[in-house]
Amino acid sequence: MTQQPHDKFAKQFLEELLSPFGEVKTNREVTDETRFVDVLFSPTPTSAVDVETLGLLGRIAVLNTTLLEPFRNQPNRTEVRSCLQKLFIVIADAQRKANREDTTTAENELAQLWIISPSASKALLKAFEAKLDLDNWMSGVYFLPLGLRAAIVATNKLPRTPDTLWFRLLGRGKVQREAVEELVALPPSDLVRRNVLEIIYRWRISVMTQTELTRDDQELIMNLTQAYEEARAQAVQEGVQLERRQVVENLLRFRFSSVDEELARVVDNLLQLTPEEFTPLCLELSREDLLARFNSHQ
Repeated sequence: MTQQPHDKFAKQFLEELLSPFGEVKTNREVTDETRFVDVLFSPTPTSAVDVETLGLLGRIAVLNTTLLEPFRNQPNRTEVRSCLQKLFIVIADAQRKANREDTTTAENELAQLWIISPSASKALLKAFEAKLDLDNWMSGVYFLPLGLRAAIVATNKLPRTPDTLWFRLLGRGKVQREAVEELVALPPSDLVRRNVLEIIYRWRISVMTQTELTRDDQELIMNLTQAYEEARAQAVQEGVQLERRQVVENLLRFRFSSVDEELARVVDNLLQLTPEEFTPLCLELSREDLLARFNSHQ
């Protein structure tokens, strides 16, 4: 099944964020006429605390089985109805399973649909009677009538806070550009930052390799440039570090035939030095001197 770059990115991105906290299925086929849910997430019992790090996405994910349907452009009525139909099939499947197992499923445990859109026009919201619930949820989250178990997340209406970062990265224009800046500004030690940058890196490349670029494609490339360059620089730096590590280890092997567990422990300390500094140490110091010098700093 052919995937557009945004569609592929959104699925990889949401899978990366949610997989530590439960089961993620992308392109989940549902019965009836063959249809595919973009992302179907089922939280694990222990995910409720840790998933808070994902902000609004985490709050949504731990409620119940979650259908996430991200759109690059605002969906039309037909597309919204198609998403609702997939939700109803998932709910019907769950209820049939409960009947077979002679169990019951509470209403608030049924699957819920979240349509992620860069915007939501007044006409679209009116057509589906989608409304804010500011007593319980932030601006930008519009709930369809209660029985439908669905909501539209308009990324351009979300507050610019850390809690909404992961949704705003799926936005457009200024919203997405600001989210990219916030992502790059996260601490380099942040593992999620690192992995998402890598996914964005691949997304930008996939867009650029298309034979004909639309104005939307060009805007997207510009929005992702900062994250792309950060990911590329990170990869280059990691390559340099790997090359330096190999140099240090080869020098140690040259002197001592092998790098055993004790010598391996001093490699990281040697890497803090410049090549001009670590090369003579590796070639001139005895094994005992090396261990004594660097073990004293641990």
